[in-house]
Amino acid sequence: MSDKTFNVAMIGLGFGAEFIPIYQAHPNANVYAICRRDEAALQKSGDMFGIEKRYTSYDDVLADPQVDFVHINSPIPDHAWMSLKALDAGKHVMCTVPMATTIDECRQIVEKVAETGLKYMMAETVVYSREYLFIKQLYESGELGKIQYMQASHPQDMAGWPEYWERMIPMHYATHVVSPVLGLVDGLAEYVSCFGSGSINNELAKKSGNPYAVESCHIKIKDSDVAAHIWRFLFDTARQYRESFDVYGTKQSFEWSLVEGEPHVLHTAKKPEPEIASHVEIPDFAHLLPEPIQKFTQSIEDAAHLSFIQGGGHGGSHPHLVNEMISSLLEDRDPRPNAVTSANWTCVGICAHESTMKGGELVRLPEFTLQQPSGNKTVAAS
Repeated sequence: MSDKTFNVAMIGLGFGAEFIPIYQAHPNANVYAICRRDEAALQKSGDMFGIEKRYTSYDDVLADPQVDFVHINSPIPDHAWMSLKALDAGKHVMCTVPMATTIDECRQIVEKVAETGLKYMMAETVVYSREYLFIKQLYESGELGKIQYMQASHPQDMAGWPEYWERMIPMHYATHVVSPVLGLVDGLAEYVSCFGSGSINNELAKKSGNPYAVESCHIKIKDSDVAAHIWRFLFDTARQYRESFDVYGTKQSFEWSLVEGEPHVLHTAKKPEPEIASHVEIPDFAHLLPEPIQKFTQSIEDAAHLSFIQGGGHGGSHPHLVNEMISSLLEDRDPRPNAVTSANWTCVGICAHESTMKGGELVRLPEFTLQQPSGNKTVAAS
């Protein structure tokens, strides 16, 4: 491996702070700067992690020639404009999900990446989680056989979360369920049909412009005979938090556990009926990572950082995300997912909500989300 290092500026230090120790341990990364609007919180994080460059102004970060890329962990409404500003300033971008909340913003980012030749990666956790990597391994080894159908769910009650969630539309935050069903088969969504179901209280409906409790979407995958079903809700529906991904193949099928902490289920064809279903333990995939960051697939506490809990989040995906972004810079290739794939995954949700408001009418994904740069696949995680 090269000994070259890349300077990252961490933008947003709530969720974003979880990535700092991972970057600091990566042999090719340097947490050069941190940025947060709250001065007191900024200083606390800087002191905790020993980071000298501290900014309250995003513009000042972008003006710093030592910054190679930004890792954006700001609130969702900031994702698009911050990404565009960084690209305009000549910085590569890793941004937490979703890419944006409008089709036009996604288009602008895709066009800006093509124009500048810079790297853009949407930090979608699910396609680097141990469950996804396990299913992908089964699929690529032929153990699943031909995939016949996929489904994914992301129920989560956001009551009590920051107020901007009350203005969110469920399908506008759908990449956690869109990404696995498309990423596994290296596909892009061609068109969608989505229905709303139930209703949320009037105050929430007025804030978001969405009256429905649940949005349930079918996705047609381009150049494939496989369809997928995803569903989302944010409020007024009883269900334990879950990000599930089920895959049905001709030889084996994988079903996510119904309750957090319980084992997942693998179904094997052509066995006696009582033996078809069996519980399966998901292995860790730390071996895919550079040794110094392998520990971060599990949650750890570091006394040097005041028992700050690091790693292990989102199915152990965080160090894989860091390594993919750094590797794409080292190898001068598109990260996975790249800008076009990120736009397709994000626009599925935007188009799905449009379909919902049109009573389930088919809505096609915009053309710019279907045209990959020459030589780039959609996603082939780790």
